[in-house]
Amino acid sequence: MSQDKKMLSKLLLFTVLSAMMYSAYAAETSTTQIDLPENQNSLSSPEVDGNLLYQIPSWIDATPTFLPQQSNEPIVPPVIETEDRTWVDRKQVKIKNWADRTSHKIDNWFGETDPDQPASASLRILLDNSWDKHDGYEIKPRIRGRIKLPTLERKVSLVFGDDSLDNELENNVAITNENASNLNNKTLDPQRTRENNSSFALRWSDFSKYIPFETDLDLGLRSGDDVYLRLKASKDWQLENDFKFHAEQIYRYGVDSENYLRTNLELIHARPNQAFLSNQLNLTYADEQDDDFTWDNNLFRQHQFFHENSFSYGLYTGGFLNNKDLRLNSWGPFVSWRQPVWREWLYVQGNLNYFNDHREDRSHFLSTMIRLEALF
Repeated sequence: MSQDKKMLSKLLLFTVLSAMMYSAYAAETSTTQIDLPENQNSLSSPEVDGNLLYQIPSWIDATPTFLPQQSNEPIVPPVIETEDRTWVDRKQVKIKNWADRTSHKIDNWFGETDPDQPASASLRILLDNSWDKHDGYEIKPRIRGRIKLPTLERKVSLVFGDDSLDNELENNVAITNENASNLNNKTLDPQRTRENNSSFALRWSDFSKYIPFETDLDLGLRSGDDVYLRLKASKDWQLENDFKFHAEQIYRYGVDSENYLRTNLELIHARPNQAFLSNQLNLTYADEQDDDFTWDNNLFRQHQFFHENSFSYGLYTGGFLNNKDLRLNSWGPFVSWRQPVWREWLYVQGNLNYFNDHREDRSHFLSTMIRLEALF
């Protein structure tokens, strides 16, 4: 790796960590109470009323809409009512029970287990489908699992599967995949699928009470032979006027992949029982990529019409930085829909995008992505 890239990596890491520390300070100071005269209300002060950041959500909320009201009513029956209805339900329960039994056995290897704090396992199985007129149709199976081992100290767990899923925001509005496209224009690439889903690691969560962030430290193996160390720090800040801010910083070093650095930032304005406004931004630096760093931003509004449903629409922008040249490479509107289907543990998500791609000399075109996800 060149000296310029090393310096860029260090500079980007220092900048992001400094920004997180400043955000924490700003959030703390923003909650400080200020004594005002009895006839003066802080919400009606000129500084607050004139703040554009406060006014924009009010303007959006006042916009007429034909969409249904917010709701949290379930549309599928609970698992306890369906676990023995069909062959598929019985298989789902069987897989979940097998995963829990396996976690108990692994936890028992490290010492005497506590019945009040049993080991547990979670498993996500995803099938991502994408299509556009340029790249055609692709299918990418993905899996991600976690086995919590309470017998070990410091909240240790075993994680396995596609580790790139952990680089995304938990409520990421877009269906994304950092892994490379299938080889030779294959619709399904079994070899690449095995490589992408073959990582496993031991994870220490919140390993120090002196760090003011939620932390994960992973030591493991990815893509067959890439031994890596990964550190993730995250924090939430509750701000005034129904705003909240979430920040994540991820750093990974692999023997083969070398340096990887990603920052996830999310600013949300959410009032009770109303659609919320959000902006999700990520910045990525990696020795394996050609650009100095890449960025993606989604500004959107999200509704919930029933339990575990989301309907989002907004504007995407994305680009890259090369040799101090910052470029907007792609932009356009998108619509996203996610909901449980048939059962509580089965989800479908669809994204419809209308983006361009300057680097590939592509004007705006339609693309679709559909994700099927089963939870165990």
